[in-house]
Amino acid sequence: MTDDTRVLYNGDCPVCSYEIGHYAAYSGREGLPIRFEDLNTAELHDWGLTPDLAARRLYLLKDGQIYSGIPAFIVLWRDMPRYRWLARVVAVSGVHWAASFTYDYVLAPLIYRWHRRRQRRMAGQTL
Repeated sequence: MTDDTRVLYNGDCPVCSYEIGHYAAYSGREGLPIRFEDLNTAELHDWGLTPDLAARRLYLLKDGQIYSGIPAFIVLWRDMPRYRWLARVVAVSGVHWAASFTYDYVLAPLIYRWHRRRQRRMAGQTL
């Protein structure tokens, strides 16, 4: 196994690209062993995910284990010195529950609907 962390995100999503771009730039400057993979160009069979499933939330692979949603963010933040404090805060039981609920039932579905709407709009433009 490797200590590398692999993050799978939707590069076509402006919200996802902005946030992950920030983490990728920081990780690059610090020389952190984190790879950021756009689901639109990544080998998804490595992840065991379909493109649609991968677009629904953030996924992270570390030490052979796949994490998604808030647990994925916590692992990512723990791997980045600047964000370790955030990982500790969000890992606290009540905060973790609230963050997971908000991500799972509000933010991720909303961002996914925006993604699907952009896909339909782009498909309509190519007709």
